[in-house]
Amino acid sequence: MDIAEIEETFALLDDWEERYRYVIELGRQLPPLPEEARNPENFVQGCTSQVWLAARPVAPSPEGPVLHYDGDSDAHIVRGLVAILLALYSDKPARHILATDAEAMLNRLGLRDHLTPQRSNGLSAMVRRIRADAEAALAHA
Repeated sequence: MDIAEIEETFALLDDWEERYRYVIELGRQLPPLPEEARNPENFVQGCTSQVWLAARPVAPSPEGPVLHYDGDSDAHIVRGLVAILLALYSDKPARHILATDAEAMLNRLGLRDHLTPQRSNGLSAMVRRIRADAEAALAHA
């Protein structure tokens, strides 16, 4: 699923209860994260829930390495938020990742206004982690 489809579906849903169910369903669609990827290197600090994001370069591009992400969380809604971020960032070149404004997308979805402060902080931690991965990939390219 890509981010445009997610934004389109959000626009069709009438209330936040339906949108939360949709976010949870997005999380259920994530492929399972291999047990070996649940390691300290992939653990995202700053999240109340346990969150893992595993990045790996899959191809070179003029905009830097293309990074593929896998992710997971022990909380249903957070797993859905991981799915949204993967739709936005996974399989994109590092420079594209750094140029992508996650805050603008999250504001378009209205997520910031409907998440607890802890979840909102965790979401910011995930975005910082993804951006740091992209910066590191460019530094090593």
